[in-house]
Formats: sequence, C-alpha cells, structure tokens
Amino acid sequence: MITVHHLNNSRSQRILWLLEELGLEYDIKYYERDPETLLAPVSLRQVHPLGKSPVVTDGTMTLAESGAIIEYLVDQYGGEQLAPPSGTPERWRYLYWLHYAEGSAMPPLLLKLVFDRIEQQPVPFFVKPIVEQIASRTKRAFIGPQIALHLNYLEAELEKSPWFAGNDFTAADIQMSFPIEAAAARAGLDNSRPMLTNFLERIHARPAYQRALKQGGAYQLVG
Repeated sequence: MITVHHLNNSRSQRILWLLEELGLEYDIKYYERDPETLLAPVSLRQVHPLGKSPVVTDGTMTLAESGAIIEYLVDQYGGEQLAPPSGTPERWRYLYWLHYAEGSAMPPLLLKLVFDRIEQQPVPFFVKPIVEQIASRTKRAFIGPQIALHLNYLEAELEKSPWFAGNDFTAADIQMSFPIEAAAARAGLDNSRPMLTNFLERIHARPAYQRALKQGGAYQLVG
C-alpha cells in the first residue's frame, strides 16, 4: 500500500492530487508544521533523513522529491494517460517542466518567503532599519525581477498550448501547480497574466484536485 507522509500546506498536496488522478488507493500519515518556524516536525526524519515532505513509502521503497515521486507513480502504476509517449517532443517538454518546477521556478519564490519573514522578525531597534533596508533592496533589485521573469515566461508558454506539455493534461501540470500557486500567494497574479490565472482555475476545478483537498485538509500557502 502506498503511504503519503503529508505535511500541511506543502508540496505533498500535489502528490495526493496525482494519486487521485491515477485512481489509486493510498494511506495518509499527517504531519503539522510548527506554527512559528513553519518547519516540518522532526518525526518526519524517522521516514526520511532530511525530514522533508513529500515522502512516499510503497512496500520497501521510500522516495522523496516531488519530481521523482511523480515519475515513480506514473511509471509504476500505469499512468500512461498522464505522460506523453516516449520519443515525442511532448515527452521532452513534459520532462523539462518536471525539473523546471523545483529547479528554476521555486528558488526565487522561496527567497521571497525568507526575506519577507526576515523583515517581520523582531530585532533590536537600532539594527531594524538596516535589516529592513537590506531585505527591501534585495527583493526589489533581485527577487522581484526574477519572479516576474519566470511568470512572464510561464504566461507566454501557456499562450502556445493549454497545458505545459502540449494539448493534453499531464503530470507535468500537477508538478507545475505548486510554483504557480505559490506565485499567486506570494507575488500575486494580476490582469497581465490571464493564462496563469486560467490555469489555476482549470486545475482547481478538476474532480481529482477537489478529492485531494478533502483528503489532505486545508491547503493555504504562506504569502
């Protein structure tokens, strides 16, 4: 039996969604973030040494990292409908987006979260202006432009085809859901990015996505 070690408000939500799209049975073990640090509990390290989520166990297999989990589940459990045929241009696009989501899209969004929290942390009054100035300049000069660069790129890609790997919905769209949801929460999606807004509306309307929300519980990314 597949077990998803599910951390609230995390990347593991998209693994639940994938399992629902595949129509597979699975168990969930729930973990809660520390409300102050937002970190996963140390009990997750009993499953995987890094103590991160998602982690999936399947028999003797323990697998972390969303992209690896997605490839494993699609390959192992007959998810051909969620992956383009091997050797096609769509397959290479599919693989590209599986890696792009965490390798390129998420780092600037994570940096924004970190620097937002730095600005909010209590510090001695005499250094607070310096901390706020450094954080503000970093976000304005580097993080903000990087996020905009990626969002503009994604908007342009979705103008070419309705889904990231082409005309058909695939597991690449499941993988890409988290950075786009994170961008909506942390940077906002204005009227200049209607394709990204529409993408979120379409995935959120999918029955499997809705079932995954019921299984995983409340899902709200930190802005």
